Amino acid sequence: MRTETPVAVKLAEYKPYPFSIDEVRLEFRLVPASTQVRATLKVTPAGNGPMRLDGESLQLKSIRLAPEGSPLADIGSDAFTADEHGLTLHTPPAGPFLLETVVEISPETNSALSGLYMSGGRFCTQCEAVGFRRITFYPDRPDVMSSFKVRIEAEKAAYPYLLSNGTPGEAGDMDGGWHFAEWDDPHKKPGYLFALCAGDYDVLRDSFTTASGAHVDLGIYVDKGEAPRAAWAMDSLKRSMRWDEETYGREYDLGVFNIVAVRDFNFGAMENKGLNIFNSAYVLADESTATDADFEAIESIVAHEYFHNWTGNRITCRDWFQLCLKEGLTVFRDQNFSADMRSRPVQRIKDVIKLRARQFAEDAGPLAHSVRPDTYASIDNLYTSTVYEKGSELIGMLRRQIGPESFRKGMDIYFERHDGQAVTIEDYYACFEAATGKDFSQFRRWYVQAGTPEITVEENWDAASATLTVKLAQSTRPTNGQPVKKPVPVPLLSALLDGKGGHAAAEGQAAEPFLYVLDRESAELVFKLPAGAPRPLLSLNRDFSAPVRLKRMLSRDDRLALVRAETDPFNTWDGLQALIKEEILTLADGSQTVPDTALVAAIGEAVRGALQDPAFAALLTRLPDVGELFLEREPADAVALAAARRKLQASIAVELAAEIADTLAQASPAPYNPGAEQASVRALRSAFIMLLGGRGDAADMLAELYRNAPNMTEQLSALRALTVSAGPGREEALADFEAQWKSNALVMDKWFSVQAGLGSAEDVRRLVTHPDFDLRNPNRVRSVIAAFAMQNLAAFHAPDGSGYRAVEETILAADKANPALGARLLTAFEQWRLLEPKARAEAEACLRRLVAAGLSPNAMDIAHRALDGDTKG
Repeated sequence: MRTETPVAVKLAEYKPYPFSIDEVRLEFRLVPASTQVRATLKVTPAGNGPMRLDGESLQLKSIRLAPEGSPLADIGSDAFTADEHGLTLHTPPAGPFLLETVVEISPETNSALSGLYMSGGRFCTQCEAVGFRRITFYPDRPDVMSSFKVRIEAEKAAYPYLLSNGTPGEAGDMDGGWHFAEWDDPHKKPGYLFALCAGDYDVLRDSFTTASGAHVDLGIYVDKGEAPRAAWAMDSLKRSMRWDEETYGREYDLGVFNIVAVRDFNFGAMENKGLNIFNSAYVLADESTATDADFEAIESIVAHEYFHNWTGNRITCRDWFQLCLKEGLTVFRDQNFSADMRSRPVQRIKDVIKLRARQFAEDAGPLAHSVRPDTYASIDNLYTSTVYEKGSELIGMLRRQIGPESFRKGMDIYFERHDGQAVTIEDYYACFEAATGKDFSQFRRWYVQAGTPEITVEENWDAASATLTVKLAQSTRPTNGQPVKKPVPVPLLSALLDGKGGHAAAEGQAAEPFLYVLDRESAELVFKLPAGAPRPLLSLNRDFSAPVRLKRMLSRDDRLALVRAETDPFNTWDGLQALIKEEILTLADGSQTVPDTALVAAIGEAVRGALQDPAFAALLTRLPDVGELFLEREPADAVALAAARRKLQASIAVELAAEIADTLAQASPAPYNPGAEQASVRALRSAFIMLLGGRGDAADMLAELYRNAPNMTEQLSALRALTVSAGPGREEALADFEAQWKSNALVMDKWFSVQAGLGSAEDVRRLVTHPDFDLRNPNRVRSVIAAFAMQNLAAFHAPDGSGYRAVEETILAADKANPALGARLLTAFEQWRLLEPKARAEAEACLRRLVAAGLSPNAMDIAHRALDGDTKG
């Protein structure tokens, strides 16, 4: 195991590849231990000099070359050099030529799950970001785009389905019980979008007719016996296809679209052209095995990967520094799809919860980086919340500033101008400059500066002149390598509230929400109201119009008044969240021993007022996670914060006792439907069940709810609540759940996750020795180690270091088998510098033990950045 950090790649050093690969012909002879891959590249030089091809874990069998018009011939060993990272042709022909290589690879021993590997006895690929080089020698970079023709040969009995990108061509039987299938993808693509799957599956088939009348065959390939559980994924796919036509004018462009579900997968899913490969957790669902959150995730992820067909496939990235261009843009599209399918205010709140929990934490620690960084050590470590979720927020800010019509116009220009190209952020924004005539150079600072801007708000009310003066100032903390930050344009959707459920008017300002863009370090706004008017309440950053933190000098009474006066659903929720955060912090530091009755009553009042919108009411009961609270106070004591959180949760449960009893006494909606209306009702029921778990005196009721749960959503909620309560029914319920679902791997992931996410370090030690714990399966490892280290922060960051010691051996073992997984698990340490001294010392010691033990380059990159990061620049 190497322990060096990868060599940094720099955006400033980008150079186009000096050859074009006009066509690729791939021939696979699939054997688990010794697959043979013949690759024939049609090459046109764009300059002089050697030709470098990437390649890893490849056994070169032969290499032949042919100048245009000549037959292929072997080349001498002095004409090329092969090493552990690739192959170099020293003096390639000056004109067009063919290059053929034959390599042997071993999919069955490929535990990294990158390139071609085996999962459940079937062949599968994952090539993003740099997995294609583990299949054949190739310039494995996104700006090298080519058309692909593929022939797959395999034993027919073991692998009856042979799938790849594009359109199916010839297929037939061969000697010895083998068969073949050919695929042709006419759309040029980089190697990272190549896909191949081969095996025996159940197939759910359907079809779709595009807006122009073209017929598309749809197929979802799953484990035997699982086809009915792919019905929701198929429904989500068809709705995604229609939505993209109606919202962006984008039709699907092939006659076939396939999805393959894979149990062993490093990510959620992959958008390979025409052949999406999914983690089975995001395909398979029914009411007995999946929660509403699972159905919602499937809907969102299916949409995300489908939308990549245009924002990622037809138009891709010039280099990996532009990753946010395809991912942030596509997240923005899938979030809006979900908002249209469900409740837009509820979806917005959920998106912000995810952003704050993941991306704000990333910005505040040593792993902070800009949305488009200027350097990286390992591209696999750039698949972060900053690139995805913050990248989406930047697109949302752009749309809000220029309006939906101009945004659609700019997107149309983008699709027309750059179809079939690999492009940059600058190319993208040039389309909106063409659509609006505006200059977005200052806006693009959002892409190059790391950190979360903080907006300080000072208000002064002059009753005599009925004038409200608001001073705004923005600042961003120094981050690694960026000690000085420049002001960025911050679009603040705002309103003056009259305190009666409406808006107030001011001179030159109508009684309606307005957008103010703070593009300087500071600014002053003056609102002159009619003589004798009462003071209005200022509503800022409505709908979370900018990914910033607001710092307002308001008393608790002022904040409560603002919550009661709000007309924006997001700010109603967020105002309560701010109050709840302050309350938990006060309880945690010991300056207050019991929760404030006025706040608890206000939360109860808000929930009762929202019961007609159950999903929104459920969100009003939510308490910030411990990790979110780290950003509010340094040093952070995870144990004290968790205890304070539980104390407030118990008080809210008492306040809402009548509503909880009434709601849970009613039958859960039946027959089950995963759509938004029913899911909203179950969201409130589940929220109330979790509140019961915090009371400590509801074990019997929770056990009954568990036993009588009519669906997985409520069964799992009751199991979680029992686990939190640590009541007498906990062990019985956990044993029952295991016995009931031990043959279903996806449901068992939930069983592992509940215990790791809510239990102790000792629970984790027990779970990693469980017979069903599988180090080679990322889902199972994440269900224990990630659930514990990223969700159960009080136990993970225990001052005695027991939490760190419980996971470090498993992290090391996972990293040796699968570096991408190992590196991702290490990101759990991103907030260690914010901890109180004892936990901080234990966290640092654990990181240093991991480094000394030897990590993969991917994981070493994360560890070194965590240890060496200096957020003061």
